[in-house]
Amino acid sequence: MRTTLLKIKTVSKATFESLRIRNYRLYFTGQAISLSGTWMQTIGQSWLVLQMTHSGTQLGLVTAAQFLPMLVLGPWGGLIVDRFPKRKILYFTQSISAVLALTLAVLVATDTVQLWMVYVLSFFLGLTNAVDNPARQTFVTELVGDDRLANAVSLNAIQINLSRVVGPALAGTLIATVGIAPLFFINAFSFVAVLFALRAMNGAEFSPTKIITRASGQLAEGFRYVAKHPVLYNTLIMMAIIGTLTYEFTVSLPLLAEFTFHGSAGTYAVLMASMGIGSMIGGVYTASKKRPTRKSIVVSAFFFGVTTLIASAMPTLILEIIAIAFVGFSSIIFLAYSNIILQLESVPEMRGRVMALLAVAFLGSTPIGGPIIGWIAEHAGPRYGLVVGGIAALVAASIGYRSLRRA
Repeated sequence: MRTTLLKIKTVSKATFESLRIRNYRLYFTGQAISLSGTWMQTIGQSWLVLQMTHSGTQLGLVTAAQFLPMLVLGPWGGLIVDRFPKRKILYFTQSISAVLALTLAVLVATDTVQLWMVYVLSFFLGLTNAVDNPARQTFVTELVGDDRLANAVSLNAIQINLSRVVGPALAGTLIATVGIAPLFFINAFSFVAVLFALRAMNGAEFSPTKIITRASGQLAEGFRYVAKHPVLYNTLIMMAIIGTLTYEFTVSLPLLAEFTFHGSAGTYAVLMASMGIGSMIGGVYTASKKRPTRKSIVVSAFFFGVTTLIASAMPTLILEIIAIAFVGFSSIIFLAYSNIILQLESVPEMRGRVMALLAVAFLGSTPIGGPIIGWIAEHAGPRYGLVVGGIAALVAASIGYRSLRRA
C-alpha cells in the first residue's frame, strides 16, 4: 500500500512539475482564464454564423477567413518571433485580440452585425494569431527551460482543454439565457488576465532564447532547416494532413449538433465540452510521461483516426458525447507530442520559425480544410465530415510509419 501511494505521489509530482516555477504559474493561470473566453467566442461566433446563414459552407468560409493569414503569413510570424522578445510580442498581440473581441461584442449587442463584418474581424484576428501563436509556444521554453519543456507543453494542453470544458459550458448557458453578445464581451475582458500575468513576471528568472539580428534570407533559411531534418519534416507533413481535414471540429460539430441530432447551441457546447474533458485527460497522461519518440506520434495519429471514425458512426447523442471524449483524448496526445518533438529537435534560434510552420500546418490549413469539410457536411451529411477527418489521420499515420521504417 505504501509503495503504491509513493508511486502515485511521484507521478503526481512529475505531472505538475512546471507549476513549481512562479513565472509559469502566472502564465498558466492567465492563459486558462483567457482561453476560456476564447472558447466562448468560438461557440458564439459559430452559432452566430449559423443563425445568420444556416449554411455549413458559410461557417467553413468564416473559419477559413480567420486562419487564412496563418497559412499565408505564418512563416513571417515565426521570423518576427525569432527577432524580438516574446514577452513584448505577447503584450501587443493579446491587446489587439481584446480589441477585436470587444468590437464584435458591440456589433452584436447593438444588432448591427453583418456577415461581412464577421469575415473582416475573423481575418484580422487571424493576422494577430499568425504572430501570437508561435510567440506563445516558444515563450513556454523561456519560462521553464528545455528540461521541463515536455511537461510544460502537456500542462498547456490540460489548460487549453480545461478551458474547452468551461468555455463551451458557459457559452451554452449564456446563449440560452441572455444571448450571444455577452460571450464576446467576456472574451474581450479575459485578455486582461494574460496582460496582468505578463506584467507580474520576474524577467530575471527567464531562460531567454537567442534573438537573431535582421538579415536577408532568414525566412528561406527556416524552410531549408526543416527540409534537412527528417524528424521535423515528417512531423510537419503529418500535422498538415491532420490539421487540414481532421481538426475541423469548429465546423463539423455545430453541424452535427444542429442537423444530425436536431439540437441547439447547448448541444454543440456539450459536444465541445466532452472533447475538452477527453483532451484534458489526455493532457494529464502526456504530462506524466517523459520525452516522446517518433513512434509515439505515429501511434497517436493512428488512434486519433480510429476514434474519429468511431465517432462518425454513433447513432445517439449520448454515445456521440462519449465517443467525442475519446477523440479529444487521442487528438491532444498527437498535438502535444508533435509540439514537444518539434521544439526539442530544433535549435533555439530556429524555434520561432519551426513553431510557425507547425501553426501553418495545424491552423493555417483551416482555410483549405474548413470549406471542404463544411461543404461535405452540408451536402453529404455532418457524419461524413468526421469520416473524411478520420481517414486523413490514418493516412498521416501511415506516412509516419513508412518514414519510421526508412529511418
